[in-house]
This record gives sequence, structure tokens and C-alpha cells, in this order.
Amino acid sequence: MKTADVIVIGAGAAGLMCAGTASARGRSVIVLEHTRRIGEKIRISGGGRCNFTNLYCGPDNFISQNPHFCKSALSRFTPEDFVEMVKASGIAYHEKPYEDYADQSARGQLFCDESSKQIIELLIARCDHADILTDTKVQTIERKGEGFYVLTSAEEFECGSLVIACGGLSIPKIGASTFGYEQAKDFGLAIIPPCAALVPLTFDPALLKKTASLSGLSVDARVSFGKTAFREGLLFTHRGLSGPSILQISSYWEEGQAIKIDFLPDQAVLDVLKSARKNSPKQQLRTVLAELVPQRLAQLLAEGSGHDERMADLSDQKLAEISAIVKSWKVLPSGTEGYRTAEVTRGGVDTNGISSKTFEAKEVPGLYFIGEVLDVTGHLGGHNFQWAWASGWCAGQEI
Repeated sequence: MKTADVIVIGAGAAGLMCAGTASARGRSVIVLEHTRRIGEKIRISGGGRCNFTNLYCGPDNFISQNPHFCKSALSRFTPEDFVEMVKASGIAYHEKPYEDYADQSARGQLFCDESSKQIIELLIARCDHADILTDTKVQTIERKGEGFYVLTSAEEFECGSLVIACGGLSIPKIGASTFGYEQAKDFGLAIIPPCAALVPLTFDPALLKKTASLSGLSVDARVSFGKTAFREGLLFTHRGLSGPSILQISSYWEEGQAIKIDFLPDQAVLDVLKSARKNSPKQQLRTVLAELVPQRLAQLLAEGSGHDERMADLSDQKLAEISAIVKSWKVLPSGTEGYRTAEVTRGGVDTNGISSKTFEAKEVPGLYFIGEVLDVTGHLGGHNFQWAWASGWCAGQEI
């Protein structure tokens, strides 16, 4: 039987960060990973270049039933702290160019110039005094005295502190599972029901038939649900909608509810339509709209308005109705593409049972939960990685 001060279950972003931080403090650390490769979510992120943090990451970029929980960790380990680690490792990086943002509030995304594998190598280098065991499945966890007994597919372990860093349910093909939630429940912690987040939305067959001609079309749009809105790219797909603005709003969207899309967020569309009626009275509505949005979308909006007529024949009321469709197109998604394509999981271990400073379970001394397994979900653009670094670093300072 092997013993260690700390066992970390999960060799992802949060787990590796925690293991490296603890081992740097002289703690003996064993990391258990049930798949054959570590850091897989890091490897595939950012188109293979890893959007490893966001310079403007803060509490407002996160969703949780307990919105104050993330504040302590994010203030103690900041994006600048991780950037310093990147610089010290000699990794070249860049910020996504400002001109690539439709909405400047989305700025601050940092990527590796070369490969996401460099971030994995950085984390491994920090774990040089920790043992990382892959292809090792945890079968049983039991409380043993003031510590824990862990039975795996390879051997038995004992530790004083146990860290659950095995993530959520997103992207099951790289090993996502319910393991973290099951362990939390076994130790008496509550779970906020998980669901897919940062995920494409789907349409029912009838709506798909109407939008079939738009598949592959990308536009700049402002997408809203309730009081929450994001302005970034929107992509029509053969299943429904995707693109950054849709992924962002999916984390807030509630099943059975409609979202609203403004296809011309910078345009006073009603004024444009009135001007077209005056200056081009013989033109069809779809022709006028095609000067504002792609032709295929113009046709869909014109037909959907029920007023695809000559501009001269359109009253002020009809123009107002057309403008409302362009500026606030209501669409009812049938669902999401699910965990298969979701970037993260919303929900998870209820943070009311976790210390926001140490990440230790309040009722189970020595048991810690970090990263995506917790009910803390970041926006698109490097925020979820920053949460992994911050929560892993904070726990690593305590265990």
C-alpha cells in the first residue's frame, strides 16, 4: 500500500495545478487519472492553442447558485499570476486581436502562439515531485481515521488529504464521468443538478426545415435571454445554432423558453426601412434586407415577417413589425447538443458545503473539491481555465 500526504483524483487543469502547488510546499502528492492521457481538455482547447486565461476575468464572468463563492480564489490567484508562470516557462503567447471582437467586453483572451501542449508541459514540470499515475481507476474511497483509503484498479493508497478534481460531464469521449458527483453525495454533500453549458442549441424538425438554407452562415449578432445578452459571432448549423454568442447564452438558457436575436445590433433598422421606402419604393423587402444581412437570411426574415412586398406598399406599422423581427427575432430551441459538444458543465457540487478559501468540505475535514466539479461555471474565453488555476492553487496552499 502506498501512502502520501495528498491524493489528487483527476489530472486535468485544476488537479495538476493543485498537485504542483502542494508538491512545491514539500507535500508528498499522488495524482490518479483514470484515462491514459493527462490534461486532455487542455490539449483540445482553443483550437489546439489553449485559451489559458482572460485578462479581465472576474466574478461577473461566472454562474453559480452561490455567486460570491468564486471571489476569494479569483482575487488570490489572478490571470496575471498565471501569465507570470507562462512567461517563466518561456511560452510565447498572444491576446486575441481586438478587431476580432464584435463586443469589446469579450476581449482579453490569451492563447499560446504554438501549442496547448506547452501548458500541459508547464503543469507537469511543476509536478516534478509528485507521482502521476494514468490509466488508474478509483474503485472505492473510504474514510480512515483522519485520512482516506483509496482502492484503485492498480493498487491501494492512503492519504491525509484527498482532492476531487475530476471535472464535470462535458466531452465524455475524453473521459468525463459522474465520479466527482457520486463521491460528493457519498460524503453527504449536495449537488446542484448538472447540465450542458457553453453548448450549441438545437431546433425541432419544423424549424430546421425553415432554416436549412442557412446552414454554415455566420453573422455578428446580439443574442439575449431575459436580461442577459452576448454579442459575438452566431453560426447557423444543420442542427440549429452555434457560435460564441450562442455558446455563451446557452449557459443561461432554460428549456422551453425562447431566445432573442438582434441581427443588426448597430443599426436603427426602422429608420433604414423608412428611408428605403422613400428612396427605393419599387424594391421588394427581401432586396432591401439583403443590403443589410446576407441574402439567405434576408429571405428568411422577409418571409417570416409576412410582409415581403414592395417597399411602397408597406405601412409604418408593417415596417415596425419587420424591424422588430430583424432586431428581436424570437426562436425557441428544442434543446442543446448535450455533453458531447458542451465545453463545460453547469451545476455540480453545491458550494455552500465548501470553504471558499481552502476548498475543503466543511463537514468532512481533509476532503477537497476544485475545478469544474463545483457549481461554478465560467463564460467562454479563458474564464473556466482561470477558475481551474485559481481553485487548484488555493487548495494546494492548504493541503
